[in-house]
Amino acid sequence: MIAFNKYYNRFNILSISLVTISLLLLIFKGLNFGIDFKGGTLIELRSNDQKITTSSLRDNLSQMNLGDVSVKNFGNKTDFLIKFENNSNKNVIEEIKLSLDKSFGNNFSFRRVEKVGPKVSSELLKSGVIAISVALTLMLIYIWIRFEWQFSLGAILALFHDVIVTLGLFSLLGLEINLSIVAAVLTIVGYSMNDTVVIYDRVRENLRKYSDIKIFELTNTSINETLSRTLITSITTLLALLSIFFFGGEILKGFSLAMIFGVIFGTYSSIYIANPILVRLNVSQKTVLREESKN
Repeated sequence: MIAFNKYYNRFNILSISLVTISLLLLIFKGLNFGIDFKGGTLIELRSNDQKITTSSLRDNLSQMNLGDVSVKNFGNKTDFLIKFENNSNKNVIEEIKLSLDKSFGNNFSFRRVEKVGPKVSSELLKSGVIAISVALTLMLIYIWIRFEWQFSLGAILALFHDVIVTLGLFSLLGLEINLSIVAAVLTIVGYSMNDTVVIYDRVRENLRKYSDIKIFELTNTSINETLSRTLITSITTLLALLSIFFFGGEILKGFSLAMIFGVIFGTYSSIYIANPILVRLNVSQKTVLREESKN
């Protein structure tokens, strides 16, 4: 049996440090919002000339007063993704085509052009924040009904940890936040909650069975009893996500990376945040039986 409970205090300090650093990053550095949330124009290009590079494209576009321009390869060396801020010029796409043809010849095909206005982007950002907040609230209500309030507090703190630390990593690395990342965060919430509920079910079951074992030892027993299930689920999920990250193309990298962070933190928080909360609140068999009698 692995003595997870011996490291509760150490990992609690680590978690508090990670959350604090993540909050500071989010407050002072912020997030790198993509076009979905900032508004702007996205162009997907394919080149017939393999000698054309992102730097040569960026140099050409920077001379057109497009504002903040991002150019990167999209899938392979001949595909490019160009993003720039909203532009009042209605003919900006035609001007970009003319400029590229003049500099590189007729070597580009425009595969996709998307525009997002500032009003739409602000509404999307608001909707994304509301979606995450509603998901966390509903999870809190579910755990409160399903278990006792001590369990719901542990579960919601674990969820809070996973979401904040994942966003903090995105802020630290300067990775783009778009709608797919919001979807990933919502998926992380569900994954982390599922893992926590599995362990909590075993904790409550053991509380009924072993009245003489204190919660400190009982949580460790419960974690070990569900460890094989936790590892199998986490490893198989990570294998699928790593495949998507390395072979799924540029458009899925952000989503898969957010999910990889989320699965790792979700598994960690189920063990070292959700369960230590029960220990600190001194949950016992009496607590469970008293709450169940009220229901």
